Amino acid sequence: MSNLVRLIGRRLLALPLMILGVTLLVFVVMSFSPADPARLALGESASPEALAAYREANGLNLPLLTRYFAFLGGLLHGDLGTTSGNTPVLEVVGRAFPITLQLTFLGLAIAVVISAVLGVLAALYRDRWVDQIIRVLTIAALATPSFWLAILLIQWLGTIPGGWGMFPALVTPWVPFFQDPATYLNNIALPALALAVPVAGSLTRVVRTAMVEELDRDYVRTAVGAGIPYPVVVGRNVLRNALITPITVLGLRVGYLMGGAVIIEIIFNIQGMGQLILDGVTRNDVFLVQGVTLTVAIAFIVVNIVVDLLYVLVNPRIRSI
Repeated sequence: MSNLVRLIGRRLLALPLMILGVTLLVFVVMSFSPADPARLALGESASPEALAAYREANGLNLPLLTRYFAFLGGLLHGDLGTTSGNTPVLEVVGRAFPITLQLTFLGLAIAVVISAVLGVLAALYRDRWVDQIIRVLTIAALATPSFWLAILLIQWLGTIPGGWGMFPALVTPWVPFFQDPATYLNNIALPALALAVPVAGSLTRVVRTAMVEELDRDYVRTAVGAGIPYPVVVGRNVLRNALITPITVLGLRVGYLMGGAVIIEIIFNIQGMGQLILDGVTRNDVFLVQGVTLTVAIAFIVVNIVVDLLYVLVNPRIRSI
């Protein structure tokens, strides 16, 4: 148990260091933006004196390192700056980020269920027709970009001329789950499916490979030879051991899903982080783009740390390291 605590402690200790590195990277990159925060805040008609006064009042004339430490201080107090519309960035991100998280994790849940079922079936029926069909499906899923699949789903299933009219092509307005569960699920179904399919394709191959490796181990033949039913061996031992490997790639897949969600939100007009970053880039809103990028990056780091800890907990062998 002491080894487990030590491993968890090391990962938690690395969390603030990685977040600090991300803040530095995002701040430095955004500092080279050609957009002028003073002109964005005061408008194109602002006088040079007003622009100079704004830069002086907000520390824009200070050295880069000084501004970075000021940025960190504001970040610790929940201050990400203000948008070009004089709205706090934290307030805007606070409304959009939960929507992106819901879309990301619903897509991940769909991908995990699909890959677990197809991966196990492909391993149990390897080199038979079931395995061959699943292999073709996974290759097709891997070769299908999420944004292209989203457009196809809108054409086939969206409420547009020529579509089947089952799901909204544009999610306007966003309805929370607890306000209207049926409308919420109807709105998020197509975006989540578009996100899930490519990830399900890659995870299915990982699950199949892990299952095949476990099924070929000696303990499986020994257990079956001892009279334990094959389904019991697969369910109790093989499946549990095989799923340890896919857990290690879940963190990277979450990052892929979160990045894909930004594009999917724009396609379906979902008011999440994707719309925010599009608005920020369109308006040259440096603070908004910086806040959105930083939030997504930190979320990606935290999710990977959580997946790391989950892997440590489910894999007894690594606890002895």
